[in-house]
Amino acid sequence: MPPQILPDFSSSVKLKYVKLGYQYLVNHFLTFLFIPIIATIAVHLLHLGPDEIIATVKSLELDIVHIISSIFLILLISTVYFMSKPRSVYLVDYTCYKAPITCRVPFSTFMEHSRLNLKDNPKSVEFQMRILERSGLGEETSLPPAIHYIPPKPNMEAARAEAELVIFSAIDSLIETTGLKPKDIDIIIVNCSLFSPTPSLSAMVINKYKLRSNIMSYNLSGMGCSAGLISIDLARDLLQVLPNSNAIVVSTEIITPNYYQGNERAMLLPNCLFRMGAAALLLSNKRRDQTRAKYKLVHVVRTHKGSDDRAFKCVYEQEDPQGLVGINLSKDLMVIAAEALKSNITTIGPLVLPASEQLLFLFTLIGRKIFNPKWKPYIPDFKQAFEHFCIHAGGRAVIDELQKNLQLSSEHVEASRMTLHRFGNTSSSSLWYELSYIESKGRMKKGDRVWQIAFGSGFKCNSAVWKCNRNIKTPTGGPWEDCIDRYPVHIPEVVKL
Repeated sequence: MPPQILPDFSSSVKLKYVKLGYQYLVNHFLTFLFIPIIATIAVHLLHLGPDEIIATVKSLELDIVHIISSIFLILLISTVYFMSKPRSVYLVDYTCYKAPITCRVPFSTFMEHSRLNLKDNPKSVEFQMRILERSGLGEETSLPPAIHYIPPKPNMEAARAEAELVIFSAIDSLIETTGLKPKDIDIIIVNCSLFSPTPSLSAMVINKYKLRSNIMSYNLSGMGCSAGLISIDLARDLLQVLPNSNAIVVSTEIITPNYYQGNERAMLLPNCLFRMGAAALLLSNKRRDQTRAKYKLVHVVRTHKGSDDRAFKCVYEQEDPQGLVGINLSKDLMVIAAEALKSNITTIGPLVLPASEQLLFLFTLIGRKIFNPKWKPYIPDFKQAFEHFCIHAGGRAVIDELQKNLQLSSEHVEASRMTLHRFGNTSSSSLWYELSYIESKGRMKKGDRVWQIAFGSGFKCNSAVWKCNRNIKTPTGGPWEDCIDRYPVHIPEVVKL
């Protein structure tokens, strides 16, 4: 047997170390610049005798008026700086709803119900089966009780019951975890896209927990799966003008009234992907919460492509020819999502990327404009800016596309894939199931940076950047408590049903 010829790794290794050296040099340029200057000044002072130093100070001829004026100016500038500096916003803690076993929908149950509910249209049943086989979902996702009936019973009473179940369960867990008292809540924000009853869901929370009459209450609807980060942005803005305040943010999607019972394929797709879920967060701008808070909010970047008709209608609630309401997902969805992501990272890049990546991107851009438009565009390495990525678990195709475009490893998208497998697409709350996965694996350390990316109807791409405030111990309880040891699992391309 001829000896196996190994590939020559020397050139790739050399390039790797050249890139590492370049990154270190550029990112620490100011350090390398100032160290020689400071060293030169220090050496010069060491060569001066005490008499020469005193003589130099006296030669400055500073009188008491100059000294007091200088001190006053420094204090004034410092005061203006600290008064104009934005208040820090902290994520004290968060909780995620975990559905009871009775709500679980294994593949066999889902397909049996589909056959019974769509018995006059076997092609629609077959379509759902193909989608489910390639969805990336597992056997333990959950749907609300009303959908388990044959046929489903999506009435207002059942929808309210689901909302109370998921929202109150998440808030109860948050209050227990943080020790927060309802009277200490200053702001309540609830986002739910497709279920907007009167009174609102935020009013429902106020009534349940008997919150103060002067509480600031907001209810966001119709804003899609990225509405959770819009709620974070709203809470941040409110906390800038309300000192020493607490904000509760609840993100959920109510499935009961939005389960499509028609035959249109584009509208059957959400039935296969969306599942029960909710998350409750406690945000604070109080300085005393800095030490106990898990994360500090660094950036929120929002991108809206609604001015484009194609983007506006790619996720669209409408009636089918039979008058049944559902969500129509366009075939152009992934193309539009990629364009929205491009706009979003163009904005967030300068805020988070190290200087080395920004310079490479700039040089490539100039080269394409001036020398050769066919040059391959440089994709910034966001792994230099973040340790963890929480990509909205909207579906397998969404995660695949972002992993490819951002050049992420399997480990970087592990939290998103495993969340999709265990809980399905829980809409705006999915980002928090992903963050909980990372914590449950014991991977979150003090100083780590997290990038949350979500997409929503309209069409929107929103990002949030968090910095870990402290080493986070593996949480007890939570949505992953009874299954984290089984994950990660291998998810085949196709699961034959």
